[in-house]
Amino acid sequence: MSPTSLSIAVLRAAVISGTTRPIAWRRAQLQRLDTLLAENEPAILGALAADLGKPPVEAYFEVVAVRQELRLAQQKLKRWMAPRPVPLPLSQRPGRAELVAEPLGCVLIIGPWNYPFSLTLQPLVSALAAGNTAVLKPSEQAPHTSALIARLVARHLDPEVVLVREGAAEVASELLEIPFDHIFFTGGGRVGRLVMAAAARHLTPVTLELGGRSPAIVLADADLGVSARRLAWGKGLNAGQTCIAPDHLLVMETVKPALIERLRGEFQRAYGDDPLGSPDLARIVNQAQFDRLLALLEVARRAGRVLSGGQVDPHTRRIAPTLIACQSASELLGGRGGDDPLLAGELFGPLLPVVGVSDLPEAMELIRRGAKPLALYLFSRNSAAQEQVLAGTSSGGVCMNDVVMQVGVPQLPFGGVGESGMGRYHGQAGFDTFSHLRSVLRRPFRLDLPFRYPPYGERLGLIKRLLG
Repeated sequence: MSPTSLSIAVLRAAVISGTTRPIAWRRAQLQRLDTLLAENEPAILGALAADLGKPPVEAYFEVVAVRQELRLAQQKLKRWMAPRPVPLPLSQRPGRAELVAEPLGCVLIIGPWNYPFSLTLQPLVSALAAGNTAVLKPSEQAPHTSALIARLVARHLDPEVVLVREGAAEVASELLEIPFDHIFFTGGGRVGRLVMAAAARHLTPVTLELGGRSPAIVLADADLGVSARRLAWGKGLNAGQTCIAPDHLLVMETVKPALIERLRGEFQRAYGDDPLGSPDLARIVNQAQFDRLLALLEVARRAGRVLSGGQVDPHTRRIAPTLIACQSASELLGGRGGDDPLLAGELFGPLLPVVGVSDLPEAMELIRRGAKPLALYLFSRNSAAQEQVLAGTSSGGVCMNDVVMQVGVPQLPFGGVGESGMGRYHGQAGFDTFSHLRSVLRRPFRLDLPFRYPPYGERLGLIKRLLG
């Protein structure tokens, strides 16, 4: 047995022994996480700046996300842990049925590089609230944040409760060989498939928080000024390296020129005449991601499709927020003009393709042609149009007249569907993800009616009347 396997056996033993079940134990772990945040905020912001060039405000969003999750768990933990009554049919009375949430055991949490602090510790909040122990595998693509998480967890939490394993793909592969009680993965679809395949060997349940192309529809009745401001913010946030960033725009042709002009103005207002020198623009995480985005940008530049932005700095790995013209929806749906590489997969960067649509049904048809997105955005005052989008599309989540903000509601479950992921977390959804909801039926000894026992004789008619 490897040292890692031995450590995980110790972590699992704490759950099996019942140590982690009392609410006092769970509250103590959440309080320790709270202290971790309170005492180390400058170090957290510094690590995120070192890894991704995040400005302090955007880095602070990661701290706030974990803090909100903690606050909600601390407030609602007693209610979440309480048995959940289930009504009994007449034939089962007297008695009492309920669902009892119990810990799964030792869980593995694999974090991503784009929000390397919050998306590693937010699931940990849910796991500890549910009475589990955990192994964290932070992303090696954010090395400063990974090292900081390892130091802070070792300082604030007991090794019998949470362990951190740093390293690259070989460390993740080693961990995936171990039969955890749950695996929570945030990242891309390619690695998500590998995680799911590895988990299948042990019949380990998984939560996959993946990505996907998150389109934003803008109809003619939208407030173009507010829409442009919110879209520019959502695309510029973390240099577009956000799983629920607006990936591309589907804009009514009648307002497309006006929206493009307003978007130009909003990007200029946010990042100035020299966006590459703006202190508010993060950088691309590594050279491979930078080269991938640069190749897409050069294809658009050679075709004369860059509408604004397009500046790059290879030394700092910064790319200005860039508007790019694409084929119209009717051309894309008709298969004319070939495949557009900018619309072939999730961009995960500050490039924003703009597609003209003739009406809402055409936009919805284009969305339905692709994989189900993690997020779907609609900008429209029309409540009927909003209901039409909800009824005619499928996505992990929907946000009307804004972007990204849905992830900031800790009570609102977050997760994907289809290729954008499986499973949900945040708030009670996270508690339930890391719990086994055990079905319990309690029966008294009284009223032990004889008709259920053989010999049955001629009781079939009576049983039919009683049971239906």
